[in-house]
Amino acid sequence: MKFDLHTHHFRCGHADGNIRDYVEAGIAAGLSVIGISDHTPYFGNPEEHPFPHIAMAKKEFGNYVEEVLKLKQEYEGQIDVLLGIESDYFPAHAETYRQVLSQYPFDYIIGSVHSVNEVSIFNKKRWKSLTDEQRVADKETYYALIRESARSGMFQILGHIDAMKGNYPAFSDIPAAEAIDDTLQVIADNGVAIEINTSGKTKLSGGWYPSDSILERALHFGVDVTFGSDAHTPLRVADEWDDVAARLKEIGFTEWVYYKNKQRIAVPL
Repeated sequence: MKFDLHTHHFRCGHADGNIRDYVEAGIAAGLSVIGISDHTPYFGNPEEHPFPHIAMAKKEFGNYVEEVLKLKQEYEGQIDVLLGIESDYFPAHAETYRQVLSQYPFDYIIGSVHSVNEVSIFNKKRWKSLTDEQRVADKETYYALIRESARSGMFQILGHIDAMKGNYPAFSDIPAAEAIDDTLQVIADNGVAIEINTSGKTKLSGGWYPSDSILERALHFGVDVTFGSDAHTPLRVADEWDDVAARLKEIGFTEWVYYKNKQRIAVPL
């Protein structure tokens, strides 16, 4: 069976299409399960809509949940529509996010680190003028945040765990093997899955998140894996699903997982 747990839509301000478009695209792609997982509002900011091109407005959050639940009922028997969300992990605001998200019947929550030291991980300028030691420090801080997110108990899935390479491909060459192994061990210990996210092709790095080398280490540590296209347009739903499945088999994985009612469901590869 095919599934895709990471999709966005117009409410986040940087994706195209409405939720129904993604559901229909999932059916066309032969999916049995599609997860809708747009970006949460910025709950740690007192403004209603502080970043209109990054995340949805607070007033839209309830509408988002209601729309997904209606589509879940409407498409029952055709495709299993899951209510997901992608939440940033901000240590200073984690409890606020936990309290808000606990009020809704999410099938799963994706936890993603999108900023390090208050600078976007995709900001190409962040690396300019840094020494080698400072680059290592930034990478280690990134993985420390991912470890914290895994330990938080807030998430079933961690999003794109090497996405900091997206607009800075040299990120992968910054030495931090111990930090990555420590992170994978923490993820495994806390029973959280990582996604294979095929949206790297939309950035300078190309390819998938995470790299094959990290996936090989993930298998060693017993980390669960899942699939997310991170589609910001319906045309990318299930993008490269078959290629990812084949590569995971080559690496040695025998199954991957998805979540419904926050319960782990294993699917043989």
